[in-house]
Amino acid sequence: MNLFNVYSLFNINPIKAQGSFLWDDKGEKYLDFYGGHAVISIGHNHPHYQTQLKNQLDKISFYSNSVQNELQTELAKKLGKLSGLEDYNLFLCNSGAEANENALKLASFHNGKNKVLYFSGSFHGRTSAAVSVTDNPKIVAPVNYDERFIMSEWNNIEQLEEVFEKQGSEISSVIIEGIQGVGGIMIPTAEFLTKIKELCEKNNVVLILDEVQSGYGRTGYFFAHQEFGIEADIITTAKGMGNGFPIGGVLIHPKFQASNGLLGTTFGGNHLACVAAIAVLDVMKDENLIENAQEMGAYIENGIKNFPHIKTIRRKGLMIGIELDRDCSEVRCSLLYNHHIFTGNSNDKAVLRILPALNTKKEETDIFISALKEVLENI
Repeated sequence: MNLFNVYSLFNINPIKAQGSFLWDDKGEKYLDFYGGHAVISIGHNHPHYQTQLKNQLDKISFYSNSVQNELQTELAKKLGKLSGLEDYNLFLCNSGAEANENALKLASFHNGKNKVLYFSGSFHGRTSAAVSVTDNPKIVAPVNYDERFIMSEWNNIEQLEEVFEKQGSEISSVIIEGIQGVGGIMIPTAEFLTKIKELCEKNNVVLILDEVQSGYGRTGYFFAHQEFGIEADIITTAKGMGNGFPIGGVLIHPKFQASNGLLGTTFGGNHLACVAAIAVLDVMKDENLIENAQEMGAYIENGIKNFPHIKTIRRKGLMIGIELDRDCSEVRCSLLYNHHIFTGNSNDKAVLRILPALNTKKEETDIFISALKEVLENI
C-alpha cells in the first residue's frame, strides 16, 4: 500500500527536535520558525511537557467520555484562569476543524437558524461545515457546497451591514478568525469586529471566534480578539493547545445550555491529550510566554523592517506575515535549503509566514534575521 499523495513534500526527514531546532536523518540542524502551522507553542520536547506525558503513560492513556476524567476539569480550570474566561465552559475535541464543526452546530441548536456568515480569505478547516466556510473553492467538494453559507468581504463594514439587512433574521452564526493565518496574516480592524458584535447582538446571531491559529498566546494576548475587548459567544482553539499532541477545544459562553448528548466525541479530552494541554498552560504561565511573544515579535519586526523587497509587515506578537514585492517561494526555499530555516507561506503568494515557538530566544531570532537579510539582499 502507498500513501495517498495529497501533500507537496520537502525532501527533508526530521527525526529529532529540541526547543526551536530540528535535526534530519542526515544529521543536519534546522531552525524551526514555522512550528508545523503554529502547533509548536512551547518548543519541541520541553522537559516539563515530556515528563508529564511520560508519567501519564505509566498511569492511563485513554478511556471514553463515559467515565469521569479529573484531568479534563483541571485543564478547564487552568485554561479559564490563564485566558481570563473563567465563566465559560469547555468542550474538548481533537482538532481545529472539529472544534469549528461543533461551534457551528451548537450555534444552530441555540437559535434554531441555519445560515452562516464567513469572510473572504478565511480558513476554518477541511471537514463538512468547516470547509463550507473556507474561502478556497479547490478544497470545497460539491457535497460541501450549500447556499446557507454566505461570504462577505474581509474588513468591509458596508457589505457586512448589507448582508445583515437582507438576511440577518436567517443567520445562525458569524465565524471569523482572530487573525487570518492561511489568508496571509490578515488582521481585522477594531471597527470591523465591533460592528460584527453589534449586528450579532441585534439579530440573535452567535459570534464564533476561530482562534485555532491566532490563539494560545501567539499574538501577545491569550486570544487575538481580546485585544479589542470583544466578547465572543463561542471560541474555538487547537494547534498550539497541545504542542503537537492532537487536541482541540470549544469555549462556550455560559448563556448556552448543555444537555445530555448535545455534543460528543470518542477521542476528545483523553488522558494523554489533557496532560499535554495542561503542561502547555503550565509552561506558558511559569515562563511568561505571552509576554515573550510580544517582545520577540517586536524584536523581529524591528530587525527586518528596513530590508529590501519587503512591502509590509503584518504582525501581532509572534504571528508574522512578511509581504514581499514578489512570490515568496524563492525566498522560502533559499531560507530552507541554504540556511536551514523552516518558514511558511499562505494563500497570498507574496506573504512569508513566520510562526516561531512562544519561547523563542533572541539568539534564535538573530539567526533568522541574519539569514533573511542575506537572502533578500541577493535576489
